Amino acid sequence: MAHRVKLRRSALAASSAGIGLTLLLTSCGSGVGGHDDGKTIVGLITKTNDNPFYVKMREGAQKKARELGVDLRTFAGKGQADNDSQVKAIENLVAAGAKGILITPADSGAIIPAIDRARKAGVMVVALDSPTEPASAVDATFATDNRLAGRMIGKWAKARMAGKRPRIALLDLSPEQVKVDVLRDQGFLEGFGVDVRDPQRIGDEHDSRIVGHEVTGANEEGGRAAMEKLLQKDGSINLVYTINEPAAAGAYQAIKAAGKEKDITIVSIDGGCPGVKNVAAGVIGATSMQFPVKMAAKGVAAVAAYAKDGDKPSTSSGQGFTNTGVSLITDTPVSGLDSKKSDWGLSHCWG
Repeated sequence: MAHRVKLRRSALAASSAGIGLTLLLTSCGSGVGGHDDGKTIVGLITKTNDNPFYVKMREGAQKKARELGVDLRTFAGKGQADNDSQVKAIENLVAAGAKGILITPADSGAIIPAIDRARKAGVMVVALDSPTEPASAVDATFATDNRLAGRMIGKWAKARMAGKRPRIALLDLSPEQVKVDVLRDQGFLEGFGVDVRDPQRIGDEHDSRIVGHEVTGANEEGGRAAMEKLLQKDGSINLVYTINEPAAAGAYQAIKAAGKEKDITIVSIDGGCPGVKNVAAGVIGATSMQFPVKMAAKGVAAVAAYAKDGDKPSTSSGQGFTNTGVSLITDTPVSGLDSKKSDWGLSHCWG
């Protein structure tokens, strides 16, 4: 099976001169070199500044920071796989005396040396949404159970495809085997009943139902281009998994342009308001909703508690992280699988 997925590059250099670090905004200060008013400094480092998921995460962190009276300083990389900017942000926050750093790692492995240095300097590091490799590299993780989120839409899709010959296209994040990408992709295939062989690797399956994997950058333009390529490869595709809802929206554009919108079912993960609206409109068959505001708020609160008394949060029972929940959103429920309708989703969505 041909695909564009490749193994992650070896860990990038811990620091790189000339990398464009994006300082988005601060709640209580004016940048990393800002004033010293005695407040606990908390850093938030996201993968990008334009994805609605990270925008809402930042808003949730800001609200909690105001509530707790901490100094929140936020940064973002220039893309979903921009590890270098995240390394630079960690270094700047450590130099500024941050007590804790919240991060959605762009590269779950390459970021580890920078995290190690921060923790040795006495900084609490918390992963949000995307776990590090290994998970023990951080003090805590607040995240969706991304493998479960994938399994839920996989099980839904399997039930909806009953009686049909599945022809599956998978629209992933990047070639880097990023942890969240792997968990969602492999979870979907497991839920659908595909033997994934190595559950820690995308693209090594040998299943005739899979047409191929393409990467999207988790954005609309990438989703459209990836879908166009896979449809050119095989026009019989009837089921599409996407890493997130912006990629799903782009995929739908390509599907509609090909006149196949009635023949192809799309499933996704996110729970953003535009995505839930697409569920209501029939563009997306089902999506797994996650809760970025809860992740960010819990992360800020954890750092504030650590700064006050040194306590660190416990993990969810049986898991190596704190599970912030996931809900299946669909207007065509299937037997044996709990789900919520799009009207519920619209009252709980983000973005």
